[in-house]
Amino acid sequence: MKRFYVLIALISLTFSVNVWAMQGMEHGTAQKGESFVHAAMVDGIHAEFQVMDLASMKMTDPEGKTHHVMASFLKNSEKIIKAAGKIKLIAPSGKEQIGDMKDYGSGVFAANFKIDENGKYGVICLFKDDTGQHTVKFWYEHHKM
Repeated sequence: MKRFYVLIALISLTFSVNVWAMQGMEHGTAQKGESFVHAAMVDGIHAEFQVMDLASMKMTDPEGKTHHVMASFLKNSEKIIKAAGKIKLIAPSGKEQIGDMKDYGSGVFAANFKIDENGKYGVICLFKDDTGQHTVKFWYEHHKM
């Protein structure tokens, strides 16, 4: 049952991010409540990322990870539903974590990470679709509440 709620939450967040992005958002970053949103264009693909606190989503991770990095990709206004890749998170201290992008269906991909330092985190996503390999990099500013 918990997985069902997680899937519903992810799908809802994906639709809200897509609507928000299509309503004139330039590629870049934004703070949206408890979430951080980043959009970028790479190789003709519109990539959207959202960093969310698992606790705010009423979720826990068995490995003690605290945050969820979700990604979705659009090409020619159509969701890319088949992709594989990894996300690397670089903490302000330089500590690195790498997570495989898990396919949640309907073009939603995500990985969980432990974010336990204040400051700027580097996010690097390397993914592959039917047109080849692509890379997106951005910075995420984290402040504990």
